[in-house]
Amino acid sequence: MTDLASPPSRWRSIALWRVAVALALVLLLLGFASMVWTPYPVTSLDVGSAMQDPSGAHWLGTDQLGRDVLSLIMKGLLTSFVVAAVAVAVGALLGLPLGLAAAYWGTPGRLTLDGVDLYLTAAPAVVFAVLFALLLGPSAATVMLAAGIANIPAFAVTMRDAMQRADGLGYVTMSRLAGTAPLDIARRHTLAGISRLLIAQAIAQLGIGVLAEASLAYVGLGTQPPATSLGVLLHDAQAYAVMKPGLLVVPGFALLLIVLLLNIASRGLRDTVDPALGTEAADGAA
Repeated sequence: MTDLASPPSRWRSIALWRVAVALALVLLLLGFASMVWTPYPVTSLDVGSAMQDPSGAHWLGTDQLGRDVLSLIMKGLLTSFVVAAVAVAVGALLGLPLGLAAAYWGTPGRLTLDGVDLYLTAAPAVVFAVLFALLLGPSAATVMLAAGIANIPAFAVTMRDAMQRADGLGYVTMSRLAGTAPLDIARRHTLAGISRLLIAQAIAQLGIGVLAEASLAYVGLGTQPPATSLGVLLHDAQAYAVMKPGLLVVPGFALLLIVLLLNIASRGLRDTVDPALGTEAADGAA
């Protein structure tokens, strides 16, 4: 039953996250469209057309090499999303089993997870990026590994906390008393109930991954030319910020928009779930 006492702002936030998801999907599709089509080839250089203002031929103008900025943004979106998505997959594949184990191993599991969390918090993604850059060379793969490892605690802690909260539910207790194995209980009952929480966490980490890719590419540890990303575009534009500020503003705005949309989507999706039960909240139900 709908809670009529819910404040109007709650409804607006729930509607807002759906809009954020839709806009993020538009940007995602724009990025993937660049795999088969861009207004101009991003490898096509035309120095004679360099630094043009936005026009009918080039909607966002051209850069210092005469490349179409819209085409570069499309390719940059693709790289940013792919790198962030792989980093999320790495973090989830390693973090979720760790969190599940910590939820059922009691004190040893909790201490293990707290130790991993403390270590990875003390050594952020940039530290791993420097290490991998020294071993493998700066590349998009470096960012994937570094951000993926940095994602482990977020997924592990989310899984552990959600499983422990769900563990107190009546039907879970009944299953345990009936002799059902812990992993079977998790698979049949609790994982299905907390799936939205995990998806919300994945969306949040996706936004963090996009920002990490841009930051590491900007300092030369991530994606390398001739490949492009939002971080590479920001790095290339800094030398022309005074002469052509649009070269810096456009990829910067795209980066800000992506991170903002993903953050809103994550928070909104989490708000539709009862964190104590891992089930859909009343005001988020149809």
